Amino acid sequence: MMDQTRCVFAIFLVLSLFSSHTFAESEEDTSTDLYVIEGKVFPWENAANTGWQLMTHVMANGGEHYGFLREDGTFIISNVPSGSYIVEVVNPNYAYEPVRVEINSKGKFRARKVNLIQTSQVIQVPYPLKMRPLAPFRYFQLREQWRVTDFLFNPMVLMMILPLVLVMILPKIMNDPETKKEMEQLNNLTSYNMPEMSEVITSFFSGGEKQKTKAVKAAKKRQ
Repeated sequence: MMDQTRCVFAIFLVLSLFSSHTFAESEEDTSTDLYVIEGKVFPWENAANTGWQLMTHVMANGGEHYGFLREDGTFIISNVPSGSYIVEVVNPNYAYEPVRVEINSKGKFRARKVNLIQTSQVIQVPYPLKMRPLAPFRYFQLREQWRVTDFLFNPMVLMMILPLVLVMILPKIMNDPETKKEMEQLNNLTSYNMPEMSEVITSFFSGGEKQKTKAVKAAKKRQ
């Protein structure tokens, strides 16, 4: 019985020593594999005394790691293992361009622009990061303003105005003697060159009847 207890105690002691050794090794590995992403966020215009640092924070991979701004705009995201991260600046007033930061196993950093369409295209940016504002957020759509041009170019208004303009301008044009002469010449040319439709129809039908009578007379002579 004593031998069994001694064996169990010895096994328990060996397992405890092995687990403590592996735990110490894992702590050393994790401590050496953690890195820091650093950079600076620049404010927008007229944001010096608005406390924009309190409203702004930096996150990596959609909130997996966070970093907060100092008074001068610099930030640090600590305890980051090696890998690829998309660093974004979150602010309720202005939008910032995200940056992809890649950390290899040797601790070397490379920053490049985020391109979701052409992922193979690499455009490097300087590191430590320099995040600048792009444009302000627009949460509400601007109300359309009434303009005179919108009223004038309305199709219904054009349909009403154009006939009135023609009615007012055409009589003045027709009273001009030169335009009258030109119109009369055009009328004479059209009347001289183009016969009336009634004459064309009558000649067509009369010509067809004459041909029929000629054909009948020629057949009678042959008989």
